[in-house]
Amino acid sequence: MEKKVFIKTFGCQMNEYDSNRIYDSISKIGYHKSEDQNNVDCYILNTCHIRDKAKEKVFHEIGRIKEIYREKTKPVMIIAGCVAQAENQEVLNRDPYVDIVIGPQSYHKLNDILKNHIKKKKIEETEFDSVSKFRYYDGIENKNNKVSAYLTIQEGCDKFCHFCVVPYTRGPEYSRPFNQIINEAEQLVKNGVKEITLLGQNVNAYSFNENSKAYKLSDLINHLEKFSEIKRIRYTTSHPKDMTDDLIECYKKNKKLMPFVHLPIQSGSDRILKLMNRKHKVEDYLDIYYKIKKLNPEVEFSSDFIIGYPGETEKDFSETMALLEEIRFVNSFSFIFSPRPGTTAANLEIVDKEISKKRLIIIQEKLFKNQKVLNKSMEDKNIEVLVENKMTDQNKLFGRNRYLSAVIFEGNKNNIGNLVDVKINKSNQNTLFGEVGKSMKAA
Repeated sequence: MEKKVFIKTFGCQMNEYDSNRIYDSISKIGYHKSEDQNNVDCYILNTCHIRDKAKEKVFHEIGRIKEIYREKTKPVMIIAGCVAQAENQEVLNRDPYVDIVIGPQSYHKLNDILKNHIKKKKIEETEFDSVSKFRYYDGIENKNNKVSAYLTIQEGCDKFCHFCVVPYTRGPEYSRPFNQIINEAEQLVKNGVKEITLLGQNVNAYSFNENSKAYKLSDLINHLEKFSEIKRIRYTTSHPKDMTDDLIECYKKNKKLMPFVHLPIQSGSDRILKLMNRKHKVEDYLDIYYKIKKLNPEVEFSSDFIIGYPGETEKDFSETMALLEEIRFVNSFSFIFSPRPGTTAANLEIVDKEISKKRLIIIQEKLFKNQKVLNKSMEDKNIEVLVENKMTDQNKLFGRNRYLSAVIFEGNKNNIGNLVDVKINKSNQNTLFGEVGKSMKAA
């Protein structure tokens, strides 16, 4: 009998990928994706543990779901993702409404768990088993048919930055077999996908050895370049330590690799980077930046910044601001440090909150100004946009430019899935607005 399932996804792109693969998997046992969260047989919260109060947000969601189903049959309630991995027993003990807790490396077991689920019996599955997980998914068709799709190539982290929970929620670094990835990419192309974003917690640490051949991220990019149907290639998230020369060289010779690098540095102070256990210095980062810019001046950088890391002084913060003067980062993310349970930094004395808030305002004003300047520079110009969809309740199309900026414009829905020239009329911090260029209209 057909059953309905709804997944609410929090956090990173990898969680989005995982949610789509869960849908692909449980459809094999009669569960079908529902867009209506108010009437389903199974409700899954795919959670993220990176930011502050992640666990409390999960219990807030559970409370909201209880209200929805107060006078209806209770759905099978599943907590998945990184909160499930890190806080499994507390989640089960704290709220009897939860039936199943399952970590990111155990999703290949979900079908059997659901088939054998007995009401009132709690199940916790948080074993690290990336090999079995991806071997299982390799046998299930990826049905993602969006214009732009994610493809996980690597999971886990061996870096152990002192602020980060990923090694404890996603496990050690694991790289999928090269041919597995290419086969899945071929399936996505058959589905109509035109842009592929390669994913990993440390995506540029990808390394797979087979038959005396060592495959790297650059090899994947070079191979995907050969697919005529693929128009754009991206990857995220990278670590400066793994930004090798062969990958840097791709920005010169690969026409489909977008000229946009998201490379988190976290701080512009070497002292703070050492306290964070980041394993790189500012000069290492600048070396990468100038190498890429020399090969391709059109490349833009974005980054992540943690503000108010334990021990951060005004001098440390000023060094971060100096880095922002040297590199005009765009589309970057900045957050006040929040301690994650189980990490080294969790027990350190935090910087005064008011000081951290003031520093965050200063850095965000600078970063947001960079975004506005870049977007402003595109006004009254034709830019290339990959059209992703027609906007809901609007007679306009949505796409993105090469730098991942959102573009909203008037155009024909037949343009969806195509690269089109869009004349930009105006912009704000996050979005460009325009219309299809005259040459495209004539076509």
